[in-house]
Amino acid sequence: MKRRSLARLVVAAAAATGLALSGCNATDQPSGGSKGSINVLTMDIAQMQQLKQLTKRHFTAETGITVNYTLLPENQSRARTDREFASQAGHYDVAIVGSYEVPIYSKNGWLAPLDSYVKADRSFDQDDMFPNLMASLTGTDGKTYAEPFYGEGSFLMYRKDLFRKVGLAMPRDPTWDQVASLAAKVDGTNGAAGICLRGMSGWGQNLAPLNSVINTFGGAWYDMKWNAQLTSPAFKEAVQFYVDLVRKYGQPDAHRSGVLETLETFVAGKCAMMYDATALASSVEADGSAIKGKVGYVAAPHDKTEKAGWLWTWAWGIQNASKNKDAAWEFISWASSKDYQELVGTELGWIAAPAGSRKSLYANPEYQNAAAAWYRQEYMAATNSADPRNPGVSPRPYTGVQYVGIPEFAHLGTKVSQEISWTIAGRQSVDTALQKSQELAHAAAEKYRTD
Repeated sequence: MKRRSLARLVVAAAAATGLALSGCNATDQPSGGSKGSINVLTMDIAQMQQLKQLTKRHFTAETGITVNYTLLPENQSRARTDREFASQAGHYDVAIVGSYEVPIYSKNGWLAPLDSYVKADRSFDQDDMFPNLMASLTGTDGKTYAEPFYGEGSFLMYRKDLFRKVGLAMPRDPTWDQVASLAAKVDGTNGAAGICLRGMSGWGQNLAPLNSVINTFGGAWYDMKWNAQLTSPAFKEAVQFYVDLVRKYGQPDAHRSGVLETLETFVAGKCAMMYDATALASSVEADGSAIKGKVGYVAAPHDKTEKAGWLWTWAWGIQNASKNKDAAWEFISWASSKDYQELVGTELGWIAAPAGSRKSLYANPEYQNAAAAWYRQEYMAATNSADPRNPGVSPRPYTGVQYVGIPEFAHLGTKVSQEISWTIAGRQSVDTALQKSQELAHAAAEKYRTD
């Protein structure tokens, strides 16, 4: 895979148009070829470890650009990215950012717009990206501020072998009541818990699955006047259901289980079901997994809505303060490309290809064959998941499925998730947790209220 010189691409594009892209500021324009090194901040997860493994032999060998990675646990990565981009310190050129961060960061001028890079780099094929993911990476000015590395929805994974052993059948489109009933019946089979669910604090940890339950149960964080609704009947019913489910039939010490811990428990064969991100399927089916080939996949459970689940993308953004934007784009153009997906598929196996971002991957027979057990559900989650603008049954003044799309939510969600985690640990009741959370949510939305 030969990388074309970015400088040549920019010159060619400018010559072809004879324009300087009117209305763009200096950070919206590539500044010419820049080699050397870049610093990348991201999470310490399998997809990123694979990326790091392949970078030197492929990207650096082809471009001459050295990539210095900082890989951190998800909560730490989020916190450092927030500090770094808010301060515009310039220590990191590129960071992994999500659907929640991009609208906020771009509004604050913390991210460099990418449109002119995309326009110049015609091999990138922007139109191949799923439109719903790109919508979350577009600022209010209509510019693109990040490019997906992978995308994810959520679905329910279940052990077909354990279900057969106790004579159970999984519905193709289960409700949460059905899931709870199944968890009770399969719990303890071969020593496995009925269901694995995230309980660790962190707005991107236990609140990711819990918020999808709240939405489908009819709850919302705020009404249209920004009055907090965390003690409303629907919100309370959803939280009580989730807490009861994981306390009765979940993994031990669930309050300490984030996404990686929950996955590790499921892959070890210690849970009969797991509701979580579609991106985890490749780990579930990887060599070394105790449950490889034993898992079925169905749509995210629902209640009052016809569909549920979440929609998320981890995407690459360039810090506006970076002095290496051209090299940073070359990295993004490689890491988010069809070529990179093919590289992973060829060298590491097609189930490891970062999925959920490009339509072309799902038309690839090699990926279809490797991911036969789940790719259809993964594709449906990417294209037909809950609408971030209206994921529940009642109107709301914010966007987001597993988050509230306001800057205050990062702090608010972290505080509320801690209350939920303590409740799962048995340290307080749901009523107590939600009363404290209601007060936090009320204070967080003070500037938005119209009453």
